[in-house]
Amino acid sequence: MMRGGTTFPGQSTFFRHKWVNGWYLFWLVSLPVSAMVIAELLSVDMNSGEGVSHMIGYSVRFAIPLIFIVIAASASQRLFPGPFTTWWLRNRKYLGLCFAVAMAWQGLFIFIMSNWFRDYYYADIYLLRDEIEGSVGYVFLAVMVATSFRFGRRRLTQQQWKFLHTSGVYFLWAYPFSVYWWNLSYYTDPQLIDHILYWAGFVAVALRIAAWGKHRMQVSGLDLNVIQAPAAINWLGIAIIIAGLVAAATGLHWQAATTEFLTGTEWSANLELWLPFWPFEPFLPLFAIALGTMLATSSGRSEASPSRVV
Repeated sequence: MMRGGTTFPGQSTFFRHKWVNGWYLFWLVSLPVSAMVIAELLSVDMNSGEGVSHMIGYSVRFAIPLIFIVIAASASQRLFPGPFTTWWLRNRKYLGLCFAVAMAWQGLFIFIMSNWFRDYYYADIYLLRDEIEGSVGYVFLAVMVATSFRFGRRRLTQQQWKFLHTSGVYFLWAYPFSVYWWNLSYYTDPQLIDHILYWAGFVAVALRIAAWGKHRMQVSGLDLNVIQAPAAINWLGIAIIIAGLVAAATGLHWQAATTEFLTGTEWSANLELWLPFWPFEPFLPLFAIALGTMLATSSGRSEASPSRVV
């Protein structure tokens, strides 16, 4: 929306209009989401486990894009400052509450499934690690919602609040992201929605890594407008970033061998049964990109340091 540092007429006014900010935005998003869930609910046979299972999957697809949007908000504003990203960051709390509404619908259907269709649940759906991941996610979500308001936030210090919300939003991102990674990296016939939501989740955290790299360069005093000849460590970092991007797109080709290697010991195989996300295969490309970013910016930080007078 911005060209050459200028803003199109009326742009700033639009992003500050009350109907697209705060609680107005919350209702603008959450009411249509709820309406679509209810419409689908009326067309499904809720007297069967299959129908309830369908609603669990249907409702969560409204929540997943919202958590990806929330986690990318601060990074997008840092990387691309402007009226849109400023509006995005300013309304992160309300978009997060919209996510909570969509997850509340899914929670309702999970409650119905686990209480009225137990045979179907334990035969076709239940896995211990999935149960642990889902339960931890809902605990995080409930506490994060409660501490998004003054009555809950005042019970925490600033550091405690930041730790809770940062770790919580990463966990809530990790669960759907890992699901769609497995859909692409284990099954040979993924759907289009699997590709879309996997890459949306990947880009959301990749933006955070890029923003962290930009911050490291700014703190060092490095001139971001000058292309400097990278040292060997910079080239290594860039190579690792590229390798991470390639790995992100080719999980189907390395997942089986990597999982076999990482769970080759008895203790690791046992951890896989109950430790959420272990052994972290979906996140390995992002770990590589973060490591590469650290290396690609570390040499610049050293070079930009003031020389000591001997």
